[in-house]
Amino acid sequence: MIRVLVVDDSSMVRKVLTDLLESDPDIMVIGEAVNGREAVIKVPILKPDLITMDIVMPVMDGLTAVEQIMAENPTPIIVFTATLKKDEINVAFQSIQAGALEVLEKPKNIINNFTEIRNELVKKIKFFANIKIHKRLPSTLKNVDTSKLIRIASNKLIAIGASVGGPPALVTILKQLPANFPAGVVIVQHIARGFSKGLVDWLNRSTELEVYEAKLGQNVRAGTVLVAPSDNHLLLQNDKIILEQSPPIHNCRPAVDVLFESVAKYYGERAIGVLLTGMGSDGAQGLKAIQRSGGFTIAQNEETCVVYGMPKSAIALDAVNKELALNDIPQAIIDAL
Repeated sequence: MIRVLVVDDSSMVRKVLTDLLESDPDIMVIGEAVNGREAVIKVPILKPDLITMDIVMPVMDGLTAVEQIMAENPTPIIVFTATLKKDEINVAFQSIQAGALEVLEKPKNIINNFTEIRNELVKKIKFFANIKIHKRLPSTLKNVDTSKLIRIASNKLIAIGASVGGPPALVTILKQLPANFPAGVVIVQHIARGFSKGLVDWLNRSTELEVYEAKLGQNVRAGTVLVAPSDNHLLLQNDKIILEQSPPIHNCRPAVDVLFESVAKYYGERAIGVLLTGMGSDGAQGLKAIQRSGGFTIAQNEETCVVYGMPKSAIALDAVNKELALNDIPQAIIDAL
């Protein structure tokens, strides 16, 4: 039985979430909290397997509550936002930086879409409740040596794939790459539908590079980061972006394998593939394709992953040239140019 604590200042939202979750026999809502402070108090008493956390609440907001819970009683947390407005989305991604696992929009149109919403929410609850969470320690960025970049006119491409725990890992990497970075970067991050634009806005606040949501026909450029939009596979054909809605791979769209395999085909030895934290095996076969084509491959190590599934799958395929701690990946990328 998965035991859930529902945190929201709206009694109606608490009831909707409770009804949705308890429609599954494997989930039980063991408590509710009307603000972040009440949640912080209840977590060590109730010991939930998972928490659903609102962002905007009186007394103590969701971000502050996530920070305290992750420091004192680490627990899987899904953050809910009422809107997709930039300010609230930014706070939601700050919550992920603090240790929450995913950001979702609060359920809407329940009467007309009950089954679809229920199935999707229950799937995520069961998925995230099994993740072992560790205390979030302050991260310290390593100084990277960028002196060689002055002399490089690179024609290489950096392709990055990530899932659970990916957004803060992406920040750690991109923050260490300077504005004069001489290669293009393309990213597939598994994220809930509608949140890719918010991710792009959040990443832009954290790096000197220019970050955009990828558009069909767009050219890859040095010093620019292109992120796959929600619900679209991202491929590369030469230096141009291709977006398509072909069937999901590994239940994912966008899928990392789709990006990596296209990068292997068109960039070959000019490709640097990086596979970060995430559950499942998406990206492993694609990373192997990059390696076979002469490209350089990197995977995040177990100690620094929120979930070690995707990198572990790539290691099992012998698809990884270097397995590194997250803080060591930016320097490895620079050295591989």
